[in-house]
Amino acid sequence: MADNKFTAPETLARCEAMGRLQSVLGGKWKILILWYVAAYRVQRFGELRRRLEGITHSTLTRQLRELEEDGFLHREVFGEVPPRVEYTLTPLGESFAPLLHTMLEWSRENLTKETENF
Repeated sequence: MADNKFTAPETLARCEAMGRLQSVLGGKWKILILWYVAAYRVQRFGELRRRLEGITHSTLTRQLRELEEDGFLHREVFGEVPPRVEYTLTPLGESFAPLLHTMLEWSRENLTKETENF
């Protein structure tokens, strides 16, 4: 197969950073998870599950773990009965928050008709 403008080696090399970002944020729910943690500063598992209508327990668990492994979220477990777990942004996650706000504004301007409260 012949190279085209998207598959030429020099183009693919330039896209390495975007490819890495896509691999980190590629989960269906990850952008929303980060948005809610950024907006509310601290989120518990149950709060996120209620906000993310349609997400399963296992999917939320997996995506939270991946975001933690990739350095975007901090997970703190409190030694209580029942156990309490809270998620906050790490410094890396905090550095990504302005991009989430830019994405929200772009979506409002280009994809939605109604104004949201965030």
